[in-house]
Amino acid sequence: MYISRLPPRLKLQLEYVAHIQRHATPTHASLVRWTRATSFGCLFKSAPQTDGILWAFHYGIHYSRKATSLFFATWLSLWPFLFEKINKTKVIFSGETLPMRERVLLFANHRTEVDWMYIWDLAWRKGRLGYLKYILKGSLMKLPIFGWAFQILEFIAVERKWEIDESIMRKKLSSFEDPRDPLWLVIFPEGTDYTEKKCIKSQQFAAENGLPILRNLLIPKTKGFFACLEVLRNSLDAVYDVTIGYKHRCPTLIDNVFGVDPSEVHIHAQRILLSEIPTSEIEAAKWLIARFKFKDKLLADFTTLGYFPNPGTEGDLSTVACLAKCSMHILSVS
Repeated sequence: MYISRLPPRLKLQLEYVAHIQRHATPTHASLVRWTRATSFGCLFKSAPQTDGILWAFHYGIHYSRKATSLFFATWLSLWPFLFEKINKTKVIFSGETLPMRERVLLFANHRTEVDWMYIWDLAWRKGRLGYLKYILKGSLMKLPIFGWAFQILEFIAVERKWEIDESIMRKKLSSFEDPRDPLWLVIFPEGTDYTEKKCIKSQQFAAENGLPILRNLLIPKTKGFFACLEVLRNSLDAVYDVTIGYKHRCPTLIDNVFGVDPSEVHIHAQRILLSEIPTSEIEAAKWLIARFKFKDKLLADFTTLGYFPNPGTEGDLSTVACLAKCSMHILSVS
């Protein structure tokens, strides 16, 4: 009786998921249920493990971060395992082969509400799964279970109002300057996920301000990106430009959890040296907008061709390694 009270979009998604699950094979359905329950259950049961993190914090934030990253990397590894091994989502990497274990600022397009989850698949392969930190909207910090994890992982919450966010961001970013601490800082410069309605509004803004008209992206907000660069420039190895495309439709969180969609995720990555990015705010803003114009062309070609240039830059996940990490985490919270 509660289904009828849900928003139409969510109601439709749940009905679609129910249809898929009714037609799933018993083995696949059981695997999805087990991994989903393990992923959420382990996070819920892991609250007592924060004692170890707090103990490490007594000896300094550097050791606290080491303890946090070790613990949460094992939990996060459950999700790429769910996506790629159980849901059978094909994740195809293209562009450049990125080096292992760099300290980077990563910026990406924001196609749907779960783009940030597929960056886990890339971070896994680069040995940085436990060192991800996101800049995200403050309301996400209030999510059950996830919000608690975001706090522990030192994600940066923003209100998307620069007069409020600037001082908070800069203070938090300054705590990430120690080059001894591994870091993958992820930012979505569009500030919100893409919709046709938002795109039309973005195009109107671009036309009024002499900016490129983008058809597959929104005009990026440049101030947060520049703040990240300005504070962290001397402690980063590189900047990664990541573009994400989906086949055959953009997934939702419910799709991911229940193994409905997508059938394929394409992730295009480019490594950019800090010396290639201007140091002045005005020029850095122009540089970022030019990158988004390039990304817009990438996505237009992806829609036509079905793939990004130079696919196959990363291999498949190791099933043995996935199971080992999953088992380690389950034992640690049991």
